[in-house]
Amino acid sequence: MSKNKQQLIELACKGDKQALENLLVICQPDIKRFARRTCSSSEDIDDAVQIALWQLYRKISMLKTVATFSSWLFRIVERECYRLFRIRNSENIDSGFDFDSLKTAYTDIDLKIDLINAILVLPIIYREVLILRDIREYSSPEVADQLGINVEAVKSRLHRARMLIKEKINSRKLSRC
Repeated sequence: MSKNKQQLIELACKGDKQALENLLVICQPDIKRFARRTCSSSEDIDDAVQIALWQLYRKISMLKTVATFSSWLFRIVERECYRLFRIRNSENIDSGFDFDSLKTAYTDIDLKIDLINAILVLPIIYREVLILRDIREYSSPEVADQLGINVEAVKSRLHRARMLIKEKINSRKLSRC
C-alpha cells in the first residue's frame, strides 16, 4: 500500500471528509475488480461495489489499524456478493417463502410439516427475524439494518421466535402420543 493511501486512510479514520472522498475514488477500481471475480452476476457487481463504498463511508472510523484496511474492505465486498447471490436465488419474504427449500437435518416429514406450520403462525415480527437470520443466514447486524431495528431487538425476537417454535413442536409431539 502506498504511503499516500495510508495517509488517506488514517485521515479518513479520524473524520477528514475530503480524505474520505478521495479514498472512495481511489478504492473504487480495486473494489470493482474484486467484485468481478467474486459476484455471481454482472448486476450484483455494481450493487456490491456501491454497498461496499457506502459501508466504507459509514464505518471507516471503526477501523482499528491501517494495515487491515484492504482485507476489511474486500471482506465487505465478498460478504455483499454472497448476500446478493442468496437474495437472487431466493424469494422475497413478502411474496412467500419456499418452505421446500428449508434446510433441515430432520428426515421425518411430520416434523418438517410441524416446523413449517410453527413458522407460519409466528407473529410477523418474530417470523421475519427468524427467516432472515436462521433460514437466509443473514448476520444479526444485517437483519437489524433490513428491519430498521437494533441488534439487541433482533436477538430478543429471534430467541422468542425459537422458543415459540419449540413450544409449538413439543405440544404437537405430545398430542400425537
